Amino acid sequence: MDILEAKKAVVKAGIELVKEGLIQRTWGNVSCRVNGEQFVITPSGRDYLSLTPDDVVLVNIEDCSYEGDVKPSSEKGIHANCYKLRENVNFVIHTHQTYASLVGLSGFDINEIKGDSAAVLGECVPLAAYGLPGTGKLKKGVADALKRAPEAKACLMIHHGALCVGESLEDAFKVANELEKVCKERIQARFSDVTGRAAKSFYEIADYVAKGLARGKNAAAVQNYDSIRSFAAIEMKAAGEERGVMIDLESGMPVDPAEKLPDTAILHCEIYKSRSDVNAIVHSKDEATLAVSRMGRTLKPFLDDFAQIAGFTVKSAVYEPQNALLSSKLVVKKLKHRDAVLLKDNGAVCVGADEDEANAVKLVTEKGCKAFAAASLYDQDKKSINLAESVLMRVIYKLKYSKKK
Repeated sequence: MDILEAKKAVVKAGIELVKEGLIQRTWGNVSCRVNGEQFVITPSGRDYLSLTPDDVVLVNIEDCSYEGDVKPSSEKGIHANCYKLRENVNFVIHTHQTYASLVGLSGFDINEIKGDSAAVLGECVPLAAYGLPGTGKLKKGVADALKRAPEAKACLMIHHGALCVGESLEDAFKVANELEKVCKERIQARFSDVTGRAAKSFYEIADYVAKGLARGKNAAAVQNYDSIRSFAAIEMKAAGEERGVMIDLESGMPVDPAEKLPDTAILHCEIYKSRSDVNAIVHSKDEATLAVSRMGRTLKPFLDDFAQIAGFTVKSAVYEPQNALLSSKLVVKKLKHRDAVLLKDNGAVCVGADEDEANAVKLVTEKGCKAFAAASLYDQDKKSINLAESVLMRVIYKLKYSKKK
């Protein structure tokens, strides 16, 4: 394939995968074979929606060497191995898609795939052993999994996501979508096996897990507001509302005395006053996140993007509107060195340098809550990523990748 044509295909694939929700922001990576010696791959830590063909990097399959100032994805070695092991593979997608990530926590291959799904994926999707992102250990784990199931078109990566391969962009894209469908069915089947009933939504799964682990008194419900810092004031908007309330940052009171004070205004103000790096706050009440927040417990990372972007752990705090200042200071304390905090019975508050970053934290926190519920379903809830590796990933992300979009 012509190099420019291959680069355009990678850019197109990135945009389509974001639209389908199979990858977000800078997560995952995409590559296309050019010939028997070379492939092109997405650059390290760049937003897919802003990529141009000039950003896509030409890499040698044999030794992963490349030329130029643009650094290729740190997972280039995994892609190179795919092209070495599979002569018929011309396109590779590494995704962080939700249900495949959740089933990867089961600790097992997906076996006995049947019918139309088997025609797309093969009869088995192997599970690769864990390794930190970009390491030789992860590269070897994926290669071993692909060798173990030579007909498989996809591979699960425990704590990390999935790898999908195909003869073309369209083929690999079809594999990614089919894998998500199969993994969703597997999660639902596991819930049915455990409880004897069908799950109409993931909320039922998260609620089932959380009910057995909840502790402490119920907290008062608060409305979820998002906010943006604007010099000495913040604008707070309730979910679904176009017009916001301007709050004086120092006093925590509405700029317009006629406006009603949101019950989390003091909380938002205290976060901004304590964190100069934060300019946006998003409050998630996603159903699964809301269910997990009822536990009142610290959430450990079961997925590495959670460890990187939300925090090496996400703590739980109680926010009391009737005791707003004191409880806000306690929430701020739980946010130290983290970008998300669970509010008991009220979902999660996620922060970032801007709206885009705060929403990225929100996405991984919501997925992290689903991951905890899925791990619990498979009796793997004690097998989160270890603390040392979680802290390492968090530090590297904050110092390096968070500065790229």
